[in-house]
Amino acid sequence: MLLTEIAHKAHVSPATVSRAINQPQLVAADSLARIREVMQQHNYVPAPVNRRRGPKAKPVEQRRIGVWFVGARANNPNLHWFQEQLMQIPSADTRSHIDLRVLFSNSPAQLPRNLASEELDGVIIQGMEPSPECLAQLRELPNVWFMTRRSVAYPGDYVEPNNEENGRMAADYLKAQGHKAVAIISSDPDYSAIVHRSRAFVERARELELAVHTILGQSNPGVSYLEITPVHGESEELVRRLLKCSPKPTGLYMPADHFCGAFFRAMREAGQKAGRDFEAILGNYNPVIYHNLDHSPAAIDVNLSMLVRKVIDHLLWRIENPDVTGRTGITVSPRLRLPAAVNSAAK
Repeated sequence: MLLTEIAHKAHVSPATVSRAINQPQLVAADSLARIREVMQQHNYVPAPVNRRRGPKAKPVEQRRIGVWFVGARANNPNLHWFQEQLMQIPSADTRSHIDLRVLFSNSPAQLPRNLASEELDGVIIQGMEPSPECLAQLRELPNVWFMTRRSVAYPGDYVEPNNEENGRMAADYLKAQGHKAVAIISSDPDYSAIVHRSRAFVERARELELAVHTILGQSNPGVSYLEITPVHGESEELVRRLLKCSPKPTGLYMPADHFCGAFFRAMREAGQKAGRDFEAILGNYNPVIYHNLDHSPAAIDVNLSMLVRKVIDHLLWRIENPDVTGRTGITVSPRLRLPAAVNSAAK
């Protein structure tokens, strides 16, 4: 049976049939299923690989990649959900099989103890920024910074959320909801992502002619976005400062969600009810936190699955192109998650 006959019966081109035989990973699932059904119906068996014409599938290369959590304890339960994201999302690059290894160090000045023994092809760095001495030791190992806390002076490639877009999106949402006075509320105001989100929110709110208040707590360098219950005692103080603002803000932007549970409890204790006295939008979406709140505020999802895929694929590119000079930065746009009530009304 000729390839052209198979193509005709499967409603695809002969080239697609050739790819289905030699490089099936490149063929859409529905087309591949039709082609294989036709081949089975007509008892068509492709020739051995060494006798086939056209491109041949290359063997898949395994890449051992480390994910280094800087300044984090091993077996930290607050990192489990994040580790699962990393382990579950494969690379879009079908030429490589990914073997992920998780590494930890208690301090930015320490390399993981098992870094050398893992014999890694590359490493993803997350958490606190490693010291210059540690980065110097990683010079020969391809690496990409992931997510937050990267300083402007960080010398390497990075993949991170678009934090400026996050802040602007929050201001636009609160304006569309009819709020005339808004506030940004956060602990850990020196966190780099919060700095960028806060600045963008304030600038956009002023462009929209909203009265905007900034209510920030004390710096807490030990807090990470991956921490579910960071140590802090600021929620009651933040609420007190909020209620003293004039005009009273009814639209609240919380650029990080790690303290929002405690903040909402403090609001309830102060007699403030969500939906009546205020509406909040969160600048992050952590399902572990979000599903335990007493109400469902809007949230800006940083699109973690896309971020993970981008950082893995970029690290693979860096592994294969070690001599390319210059720093590459990739940002991923967030997406708005409407409150459950709004979603229901829209259906």
